Amino acid sequence: MSMEWFDRVVGELQDHLESICEKYDQDGQMAVERGSKHPRIEFFVDYEDGEREYFYTLYFDPHNEEFYTETIDDELEQPARVILSDIDDIVDAVHEGFHDYINDDDDGIDIVYSAEDDDDTLYVDTTEDEGIDDMDDELYMAEIVDEDDILEEVDVEWETPEVTAFLMEDDVEVTYQFGLVHDTGDGVLRRVNRIWTEDDELIKDETNFIFTKEEAPTIIAMIASHMDSMQGYDD
Repeated sequence: MSMEWFDRVVGELQDHLESICEKYDQDGQMAVERGSKHPRIEFFVDYEDGEREYFYTLYFDPHNEEFYTETIDDELEQPARVILSDIDDIVDAVHEGFHDYINDDDDGIDIVYSAEDDDDTLYVDTTEDEGIDDMDDELYMAEIVDEDDILEEVDVEWETPEVTAFLMEDDVEVTYQFGLVHDTGDGVLRRVNRIWTEDDELIKDETNFIFTKEEAPTIIAMIASHMDSMQGYDD
């Protein structure tokens, strides 16, 4: 596994974004997290009141040496990856994510609800003449949803407790949990990656994967047939 491509992109990304977007140069910032099995670059905006809001997360798969971002497949209603193969694709994706966040015409966006959690801010487009008081009960909202909150939209019955798959004491712990979607009977596999930094700060990275009963045998067979080819933490 090589981190050379990751380090090159980290070194170039900030300069690329600042050069193509004056607004990003003024407000956008990025932080690098190398401690995870899949390192990530997080992009955010800090405000004068001390609030910080993240608008984009870029992941790196060291085994395949590729960057990707996670989204939701609207048709399958489950997480999906979008592979970004070169620096231009990466810059364009982050740039687009930044402008989606700030919404170029932000004069027409009113915050109507904001929880303490930065990821739960709801916005209503008021660019039309009608005011909020005159709007119908159905509001058109854009929501910033953290990937860890995907399963909040469905009712999951967890069939197992969290099972530790890998542990390095005071360093990293990886656990898995299996559940069933109440309405559909689909399976849910939740992976939680906990990392302790040198300052004893706990970083939690959660991924959820939903699959059908018909898919399960294929998934199991593919993993089993490639176990000998996989590399472990000690490799």
